[in-house]
Amino acid sequence: MRKYEVVYIIKPLEEEANNAVIAKFETLLKNNGAEIEKIDRWGKKRLAYEVSGQMDGFYCLVHFTSAPAAVAELDRVMKISDDVIKHMIVKIDE
Repeated sequence: MRKYEVVYIIKPLEEEANNAVIAKFETLLKNNGAEIEKIDRWGKKRLAYEVSGQMDGFYCLVHFTSAPAAVAELDRVMKISDDVIKHMIVKIDE
């Protein structure tokens, strides 16, 4: 098991819709055997430049421990999700 962090920006929606998107990714990780250590919701921020027609985004940072297969599945789902503007997954060195 390795430590990872993922930061992603979702379209600024209603609070319930944002919570649903975050819960979807949390459930995806847990179903693939990951252990979530911490979820930081940074909130709605202004983007430096327009991305996919959006000037604002809701930022979220998740620290988790998992096998590489769970990370690959998370990356795949985030790439095809319409709610995610951008995402980046980083392996944390011990």
